[in-house]
Amino acid sequence: MTTGSNLVDGQWVPSASGATFRSVDPAHPTEVLGVFPDSTAQDVAAAVDALEKAAPEWAATPPERRARILERAADALEARADQLITELIREEGKSRAEATTEVSRTPMNLRFYAAEALRSGGSTYPAAGQTMVYTVREPVGIVGAITPWNFPLNIPSRKLGPALAAGNVVLFKPSEVTPLMGQRLVEALIAGGLPPTAIALIQGGGGAGAAVAADDRVTAVTFTGSTDVGAAIHAGVGPQRRVQLEMGGKNPTVVLGDADLDFAATAIVKGAFGLSGQACTGTSRVVVVDQIHDALVDAVVAKASALRLGPGIDDGVTMGPLASAAQLAKYREYVSIGVAEGALRHDVDVPAPESDGYFAAPVVFTDTTPDMRIVREEIFGPVLAFQRARDFDDALRIANDTAFGMSAAVITADLTRAMAFAAASKTGLVKVNQPTTGMAMNAPFGGYKASSTQTFKEQAGPSMMQFYQAEKTIYLTPAG
Repeated sequence: MTTGSNLVDGQWVPSASGATFRSVDPAHPTEVLGVFPDSTAQDVAAAVDALEKAAPEWAATPPERRARILERAADALEARADQLITELIREEGKSRAEATTEVSRTPMNLRFYAAEALRSGGSTYPAAGQTMVYTVREPVGIVGAITPWNFPLNIPSRKLGPALAAGNVVLFKPSEVTPLMGQRLVEALIAGGLPPTAIALIQGGGGAGAAVAADDRVTAVTFTGSTDVGAAIHAGVGPQRRVQLEMGGKNPTVVLGDADLDFAATAIVKGAFGLSGQACTGTSRVVVVDQIHDALVDAVVAKASALRLGPGIDDGVTMGPLASAAQLAKYREYVSIGVAEGALRHDVDVPAPESDGYFAAPVVFTDTTPDMRIVREEIFGPVLAFQRARDFDDALRIANDTAFGMSAAVITADLTRAMAFAAASKTGLVKVNQPTTGMAMNAPFGGYKASSTQTFKEQAGPSMMQFYQAEKTIYLTPAG
């Protein structure tokens, strides 16, 4: 069992109150994996005090050194890959294949941002006479990174990497569901040579996260998680600080009449039930034209029935448990809601293991109506709602009929319609003949509507680094 700590002013310390919480294996919830500090606003304030003192030194660190530190941190993660895969499976519930993908992707992210430390620069502008007008990019100061449990290494690395590459100090609050993964990432950064005073790790629940966002000395807040929490953060940050939010989704896969049903069903099952349905880009709706609706439902149910549900540590398991008791309760509630609303429930023949773990078999609903909660609200579990459409135009309308705008996919052999869908989809990510999940590490990522703040993109691209840098314009004229 691990005994975790906060990292404040370069020292591993307990919470000021001495309070703790436990991390458990979602496949075996009686098995305690670790005990971690249950932090409060007092711990956050102490961390910000220390980061304020450390900020000038890290900001003055040459970009070449920042890049090298991130490179060495990536090396440290790769050296512990087998250990991290096992710990990620046991703490979050992923299958071995899913955990292996995340553990291999995280050091790649850090190497990408190491290059950004050397690439980001200012501009020069034409001016009259001998005046030179140019811009420089400076770190914004203290970055507060509040991260979710579903990708507890990958997503934090996409926030901490660019923040540190740009010369900012970081206040990192990982999810209380996956505290060990947060600590492991910080350990790797320090092993890579990051001054331990340049980052603070604060463990704990929502109160600690709220304190991170509320401290006016935290210049920029980046958050990935639920829309309700993100909206509260956005309201509290105010106009003098910057914020980046990636939140919920209700992502459709549109299937047109010319689609190959086997191919479509494979993409839908991967998008809907991969990661046990716990991805912000996961497929939660299928919008399908009438003539192939019934056949596609049968194909999806058959494909999903081939999944093997169980502890991710076991060989052959393709779908692990939900991450927490709260997620399991939410899944059960929405399945009950769907039945009560009059939707037709199709149980997928995936036996749950004989265990007290948080296992949830896939559920497919048909005969839905647009006003049903299972159609309109994010569930974040293996629940899929089918919606009928008359034709392409109707399918596009139904796909866009949501408060969210994270991801959407279309499956068709008609390139003209595929491009028309991509142009008209009100989402930040559009996939053609692919699952709604998955993205390139060097491409921008961010949603529309209630899925994002519409400010700065996450992951990659120019706006990603701009979030972590302030642009200063300088007018230089020689004396005399």
